[in-house]
Amino acid sequence: MNDNNILGVVLAGGKSKRFGEDKNLAKLGNITLLEHVLKKVTKKFNKTLIISNQNLNIKKLNSVTIVPDCIQGNLGPLVGVLTAMKWIKKNNEKYQWVATFPCDTPFFDISMIDEVKRISKKNIKKLYFLKSGEKRHNIFGLWSIQLKDILEKDINNNFRKVEEWADKIGLETININHEKFDSFLNINTKEDLEEAKKNLDKI
Repeated sequence: MNDNNILGVVLAGGKSKRFGEDKNLAKLGNITLLEHVLKKVTKKFNKTLIISNQNLNIKKLNSVTIVPDCIQGNLGPLVGVLTAMKWIKKNNEKYQWVATFPCDTPFFDISMIDEVKRISKKNIKKLYFLKSGEKRHNIFGLWSIQLKDILEKDINNNFRKVEEWADKIGLETININHEKFDSFLNINTKEDLEEAKKNLDKI
């Protein structure tokens, strides 16, 4: 199994209610939150999807495609994952895995992606989430596309929460060493953004 078996996916379809505006376009330093995440993900994957229902004013890259949710209504990250899986099938791509990343967590260590790739080669489970300390990070995930049909069925049966669906399916965690600074810091509010600005040197 090689790296071409994994499609990088940035989930950017949320409503940003707590932030008050589209946080994908909020600036941290001289680039946006979304661009910080893309900068890391595109270094490690040949192809990256952005799942977003917004008009994103970002630099066009041949390796990046923006796709809206396959089910309208901002129903959450599970729909974003399903969208990526359906895109793979529709375009007859050969990817066997979807690796997901949140759009609002710019500090994550890029070396985590190497660990995700390593785990994918073991092919023991169909679903993996990153974990630091006692906290499981449900949007930093590695999803086998073999889950597509059951995911679609469960979404149609009103499953919405990633955590609940994952617990139902069964998963493994990939433990990441937790340093003094929380590299999984996600930016939900303007206050979070101000805190992030104090730590720009850690990106």
